[in-house]
Amino acid sequence: MTKICIVRHGQTDWNRERRLQGRTDIELNRTGERQAELARDFLKDGEWDALITSPLKRARRTAEIINEKLNLPLVEMEEFAERYFGEAEGLLIEESKRKYPNGGSPGQETREEVAARAVRGVKEIQRRFPDKNVLLVAHGALIGILFAHLSPDDFVYGETHLLNACINTIHFHNDKWNLKEINQTGHLSEV
Repeated sequence: MTKICIVRHGQTDWNRERRLQGRTDIELNRTGERQAELARDFLKDGEWDALITSPLKRARRTAEIINEKLNLPLVEMEEFAERYFGEAEGLLIEESKRKYPNGGSPGQETREEVAARAVRGVKEIQRRFPDKNVLLVAHGALIGILFAHLSPDDFVYGETHLLNACINTIHFHNDKWNLKEINQTGHLSEV
C-alpha cells in the first residue's frame, strides 16, 4: 500500500494577510519556519522513503526544514505547485471575492486543470514509489482540489480550510486513494 503524507507549507506574510499567493513565489515568515520545525519534529520518527516538494520557495523551504532530521533526497515536482489564481494573485481574499464574485479571475487555472495536474503527480509518486511511505510538501488550494477529486464523498473543496503546516494522509488501497487524516494540527500547539 502506497502512503502519501501531505504537509501544507508553513505560513508566509501573505497567508497572515489573507492574500492569494498562487504561483507568486513568497518565502516563509518566522512563524512558517517554526511551523515547519514542529512538523519536522512530529514526522522525524516515521519510516519515510522519499520527500517530494512543490518547487515554490515556501514549500521547498518547509521541505528542507523537515528534511533536516530525515536526510532524504529532495525531489521537486512541478505537478504540486500551487493553483495559479490569474489576475487575483496578490489580492486580499475579500478583495478577490468582491472583484470576482463568481469565483474565477481572468487567467485563473480551473479546478479541473489543477486536479488533472495533481492526479498526474500522485500517479507518478505511485509509479516511482510503490508500497512506500512518501512525504509531500504542497499548497492549500492544490491539496483541497486533489482531495475533492480523489474522494468527493469525504471532502468538499472550500468547506475545510487546510491550515499552514497541517498534516494529511492518503493511502492507495484496493485500487483507489483513500483519505485517512485531514488537517491534523496537534503538532502546532505552540504557534
